[in-house]
Amino acid sequence: MGLKAQDLTLYLVTDPILCPGPLLIETVTAAVKGGVSFVQLRDKDATTSERVDMARALKTCLRGTGVPLVVNDDLDAAIAADVDGIHIGQDDIAVEEARARLGSRKIVGLSCENATQVKAVNADLVDYLGLGTVFATSTKADHKPTIGLSGLAKMARLSPVPSVAIGGLKVDHAKAVLRAGCDGMAVVSAICGQPNPKAAAKALSSTLKIGEEPLT
Repeated sequence: MGLKAQDLTLYLVTDPILCPGPLLIETVTAAVKGGVSFVQLRDKDATTSERVDMARALKTCLRGTGVPLVVNDDLDAAIAADVDGIHIGQDDIAVEEARARLGSRKIVGLSCENATQVKAVNADLVDYLGLGTVFATSTKADHKPTIGLSGLAKMARLSPVPSVAIGGLKVDHAKAVLRAGCDGMAVVSAICGQPNPKAAAKALSSTLKIGEEPLT
């Protein structure tokens, strides 16, 4: 499957409210310099055409960094922009269709909200799982019931592929997420909308034992 060596340690999910318009590129560029290792473009209210434009702009700013870019829940946009893959939820396009259309060299990430969903994952089709919502978050008002760190640990143990925790996570949660068995931590507001996204990413990545680049 796609990008086997993908680094999920510090996974940034973008937000159109916290980093709108030109701030999207500025935020992602700074965050990657601070240690972000994976980027997901998420904008539920954008059109496919708008997502394609945003994805292409992000591809340009990520070129040469080795940081993968996936699009949330828009397979047409992911294909048109030729990004590294897609991230889908339980109510989105089927994993089988995503894999069939993207091919074996692209990334398919899947959100799981409970242990039952994790047990049903086909490791031949999915590259990684997003596990959560761990804690309540204002950046996704329609999230499912929270699972907490104990629920996260149970799901991480069951996962047949690498996993990343998501949902209301801050720098203080970093070590607990790794202890729970996840390969990384996904954040939104902990970086997006922060006065200094690079410094915010650096604080997170340092706690997660990555991102050695000094701040300038």
